[in-house]
Amino acid sequence: MECELKARVFVTLKNGVLDPQGKAIGHALNNLGFASVGAVRQGKLIEIELDERDEAKARAGLREMCEKLLANTVIEKYEIELKA
Repeated sequence: MECELKARVFVTLKNGVLDPQGKAIGHALNNLGFASVGAVRQGKLIEIELDERDEAKARAGLREMCEKLLANTVIEKYEIELKA
């Protein structure tokens, strides 16, 4: 399969959802001497290569992937970035 488009999907917790992993990262950074670090939120990055030329179709397919598998839309939000 030849890649036509590359996508990056950023999945993060929605505002207001507790993020214990982000909190632990923030505490660890503070303990390592990074005193200027405040609140930390963590998420995940998913990179996908698509055999698709039509950007609108690619975005629609990616939204469907996010809704069905990549993000738990009850507590997570996602952003899609596309490039050729």
